[in-house]
Amino acid sequence: MKVLMFGWEFPPNISGGLGTACYGLTKGLSQLNDVEVTFVVPKVFGGEDKSNINLISAGDVSITHRKIQLTEFGKSLAYLEVNSKLVPYCDPENYNRQTSFTVESIKSFVETDPEGKVKFTGKYTEDLFSEIARYALVANVIAQDNQFDVIHAHDWLTYPAGIAAKQVSGKPLVIHVHATDFDRSGGSANPNVYAIEKQGMDAADKIITVSNLTRQVVIDKYGIDPMKIITVYNAVDSFQYEHLSTIVKGFHEKIVTFLGRITTQKGPEYFVDAANRVLQKINNVRFVMAGSGDMMNKMIRRVAQLRIADKFHFAGFLKGDDVCKMLRMSDVYVMPSVSEPFGISALEAMQAGVPIIISRQSGVAEILTNALKLDFWDVDAMADAIYGLLRYPKLSKVLVREEQKELSNINWEDSARIVKGVYNSAIHAPKSLVNSNDSSSTVTFKNTKSILNNSEKTHLPHYNHKVQATQRISSVAN
Repeated sequence: MKVLMFGWEFPPNISGGLGTACYGLTKGLSQLNDVEVTFVVPKVFGGEDKSNINLISAGDVSITHRKIQLTEFGKSLAYLEVNSKLVPYCDPENYNRQTSFTVESIKSFVETDPEGKVKFTGKYTEDLFSEIARYALVANVIAQDNQFDVIHAHDWLTYPAGIAAKQVSGKPLVIHVHATDFDRSGGSANPNVYAIEKQGMDAADKIITVSNLTRQVVIDKYGIDPMKIITVYNAVDSFQYEHLSTIVKGFHEKIVTFLGRITTQKGPEYFVDAANRVLQKINNVRFVMAGSGDMMNKMIRRVAQLRIADKFHFAGFLKGDDVCKMLRMSDVYVMPSVSEPFGISALEAMQAGVPIIISRQSGVAEILTNALKLDFWDVDAMADAIYGLLRYPKLSKVLVREEQKELSNINWEDSARIVKGVYNSAIHAPKSLVNSNDSSSTVTFKNTKSILNNSEKTHLPHYNHKVQATQRISSVAN
C-alpha cells in the first residue's frame, strides 16, 4: 500500500505537537508490512529524518506548463489567495480593488522561479492562506507524478492539498483532525479556517480524530456523519531519551513544569494562579513555563503582579533534546489545557519519569488511568495536586511506577495498525457520487478561465454538505 501524505512540518523543524505526531505515525507505519509513505511538506529545511519515508519538498517541484485540475475546488483556491491579500484598516477604494481581484489565469496568483518552482516559507506567516493555496496547486502536480493508493492530509493547513490530489487522481482521501479551530481559538472559530476545515471533512472518504473529545466536536460543530469518523490515539516514541546522560539541576528546589504554547487553549493562566497558591504553602519549588505564544506577555505581567517572579521562569520555546532535558529535570508536569484534542507532551513527561497532572478536558485523559485528572478551571484542586506530589515523595514514586506500566502499552505501531485499517476501509468503500473525481474541468497554465467572476464573491463558496458515509468502521483495524 502506497500512501501520499501531506503535512506542514516535520521534525526537527516543528512548532508544536503536529510535527511530532506526523513523525511518530510515519515511523509506526514503516514497521508494518506493505506500507510505503511519501510525505510532502511545503519546505524541507534540512536535518529531517528520511529513514522511514520518501520526503518531498513542494518548493522543489516544477509546475510550469503542467496540467492542473481545479473543478469547483478552484474557487476555494482563488478565495484563499484573495483572502490573503486583504489587510485591516484600508480605505474603501483599496478594499474594493482587493475584493474584486479576478483570477484570469493560475499564473496570475502563483509566482514561480526560472525553473517553474513555487516559493514556500513552510511557516505560519501572515501570508498563510496564500501559501495554503499554492501548496494545493503543487499537490495536484505531485499527485500526477506519483503512484499511490490513498491520500492522507494532516490538519486544516493541508486539507486543500489533499482535496487537490484527490481531484486529479480519484484516490480516496483520509484527513487527520489533530485539532479544530474551536480548540485553537478557545471556542470562537475563525470563519475562514472553519470553512476550510468543513470542506476537508466533507470531501474526505474517512476522518481520523486524535480523541473521542475531538470526534464529538467534528460531529457537533461540523455536522459530519459519525459513521465515517474513527478515533486513533497518538502515542510516544519509546527511544527518545536513551541517548541523554543524567541531568543535573544545579540547585535543590523542586521543579514544576508547564510545556506548550502559551495561548488560551493551553490554560497558562490557571498554571500561574496554581503556582501562586502552592508558593504560599512551600518555598522550596520553582515553576517553569516552557513555550511561546500570544499570551506570554500577559503571563509575565501576571507573575509580576503576584510577586512570584523569583520563583517563576519563562524558558521560551523548546524542541528536541531541550524538551527531554526540561522534562527530566522536572518533579511535576502540569497540563491545564482548556481544550486539548490529545496532548502528546503528557506522554513525553510520563516517559521521562515525571508524575503528571492533566485536565479532564484533554484527549489523553481518555486513555490514561494513572494520572491526576482535574478540571482546568479548578485552580485550588490543581494547587493541592501539585502540593501533594511535592510534599509526599512516596506518592509521586508510586504514580510514576504505575505510569511506566501504562505507557508500555501505548506505542505508534499500534496506532499505525489502526490507521492502516482506515486506509483499507477508504480504498475498498463504494465511491460516493458527491465525492467522485470530475475530470471534465481540466485547465492549464496557458489557458485558465476566470475562477472568481465578480467582486461579490468575497465570501467562502458554499460546499456540498450531503456527503454521507454508508459504512461503519468500528472493525476497521481487522
